[in-house]
Amino acid sequence: MELMEKLTILADSAKYDASCSSSGSTGVGKGTIGNTSFSGICHSFASDGRCISLLKILMTNCCIYDCKYCLNRRSNDVKRALFTPEEVAEITLNFYRRNYIEGLFLSSGIIKSPDYTMNLLIETLELLRHKYHFGGYIHVKAIPGASESLLKRLGGLADRMSANIELPTEGGLKLLAPNKESQNVTKIMQYVKDNRSRKYVPAGQSTQMIVGATNESDWDILNRSANMYDNYKLKRVFYSAYIPVNQDKLLPSIKVPPLKRENRLYQADWLMRYYHFNVREILNPDRPNFNLLIDPKAEWALRNLHEFPKEINTCSYRELLRIPGIGVTSAKRIMAARKKFTLQMSDLKKMGVVLKRAKYFITCDHKYFTDMMHFTSHFIEQNLILEDTVTFEEKREQLSLF
Repeated sequence: MELMEKLTILADSAKYDASCSSSGSTGVGKGTIGNTSFSGICHSFASDGRCISLLKILMTNCCIYDCKYCLNRRSNDVKRALFTPEEVAEITLNFYRRNYIEGLFLSSGIIKSPDYTMNLLIETLELLRHKYHFGGYIHVKAIPGASESLLKRLGGLADRMSANIELPTEGGLKLLAPNKESQNVTKIMQYVKDNRSRKYVPAGQSTQMIVGATNESDWDILNRSANMYDNYKLKRVFYSAYIPVNQDKLLPSIKVPPLKRENRLYQADWLMRYYHFNVREILNPDRPNFNLLIDPKAEWALRNLHEFPKEINTCSYRELLRIPGIGVTSAKRIMAARKKFTLQMSDLKKMGVVLKRAKYFITCDHKYFTDMMHFTSHFIEQNLILEDTVTFEEKREQLSLF
């Protein structure tokens, strides 16, 4: 098989794996090709707004497992390909030198055994790092079930490592991927957490969960993410809306991936990581699923109107972050600016505040932007957002405020 044909097959096979992200690593070695400080997700954006890209491929789409949701499962009749380590190194360097990419994201199906597959990944990274002196960003997918000695070698060559939990619960995994065990994934996470250093997985670890392939609630998913953040110090949990690529009686009968639900999970995940929310403030067992009509932060604010309005010139940084329409950057700008002068409503828009959301929840110099008390009583009395008896049209009309 020609190299370009392999690249076409294995790049296409990798598109369903969302668990790659910017590195956060700044190591630059003398006499090397590439720079880890300019790394990131394929077809995404860095924290500074810059578009960034990785070469995102599989080592092989051959697999000994038969996961119901996976396009590359053993029982599927799809065209298979396998790169050699030298071919992956050659492609990566050629793409980098042409400025097409800024690094490599390398994953793989399981061929022969977890250890055999891990050895292929290690050989590839050793070629890049030691033979070709590639100093750019590399994110590699560890193979669950591989030996600890191989995990140690792989992590010493990569900037970031990930191991996909795949489904939110052990029950879901046994149903759709009976050959896999979640404990093999958590063992990798624990090892990376215990051994992470400047030279071992310096940019940390991430994972991915499929959303909608099994019947877990949003609470189940978000609570699992919160536990992994606490227990394994993950950099990111990625959520991937289930895409119906296979026909199976155990899979949901849907035609369109639940992308809105995926989006709500990302928003809630952001609230936990950067806005100091805990998972029970966002969802709980009595209210286990997101309102798809309104983002989680705005919904929390409407459920806690007794905490508003907040005075922009005196409230704390954490209180600023809980106001709809105020993000991390604008909150920091507010904190810095109010040391020098008293902020007015006209100042906030210049700082990046989304006033159409924030104005109902704040005062500036003890002045309301609008009739806050009328707005508050209106929502409390009518329950236009939170009552199930309200029609969709009424909700949509009121939500246009946000």
